[in-house]
Amino acid sequence: MIEEIQHQSALEARAAARRIGLIALATDHTVEADFRRLVASDDIAVHVTRVGYANPTTPENLRAMHPHLATAAALLLPGEALDAVVYGCTSASVVIGEEAVAAAIREGKPGAAVITPAGAAVLALRALKARHISILTPYIRQTAEPMQAYFEANGFAVNRLVCLGMEDDRDMARLPQAEIVRLAAGIATDGAEALFIACTALRAAQCAPEIERQTGLPVVTSNLAAAWASLRQCGIAPDPKAACRLLATA
Repeated sequence: MIEEIQHQSALEARAAARRIGLIALATDHTVEADFRRLVASDDIAVHVTRVGYANPTTPENLRAMHPHLATAAALLLPGEALDAVVYGCTSASVVIGEEAVAAAIREGKPGAAVITPAGAAVLALRALKARHISILTPYIRQTAEPMQAYFEANGFAVNRLVCLGMEDDRDMARLPQAEIVRLAAGIATDGAEALFIACTALRAAQCAPEIERQTGLPVVTSNLAAAWASLRQCGIAPDPKAACRLLATA
């Protein structure tokens, strides 16, 4: 026997108090897992969609995502407001340009606050009061060079830039965490006030506490910065007991 009961009580305005949308690359193995670990909670829901992407990681292929960002953003809870939409690609947000990325995402999700890993990293490094930085990227040179120019244009002195010459973001996700720690510790040159590890594909956010322990410098990674900016957008206070310095920073 099937029995139907008419629902009588009022519905809650939202299933979760805060909502973050994340546009991940179709090939990305890492950013979604990092956001589930760093941002998602009983109070913050993370809603994910994917945007088409074809390797290798060249400026041309990164720019090719631009026309598809509006469609991807529109798939994030259609007709419902989000606290922010995060575009999960550092190098693309640099070569496309943050303003162009934000405009495309707002075309699909009008009125949304837009967070990019590159823009979040700038805010994070400023919050940590770092001006002289060293940068580690997995990219080929032609993709890494615009990253240096971007940070210099935002007022940072780049003491050292190291690129690993990797062309496929799926391979970047498979770089062992012990190797990320070793490489990042190796770029801690004299005069550097912080380290930035670029690329949402790298499993670098989990390495930040150990890198900080070995170098004594604050560490910002693409996913760590984007997660930190998302928590700020949701009004979450810094955690003084956080394992890395950024998450303890307002």
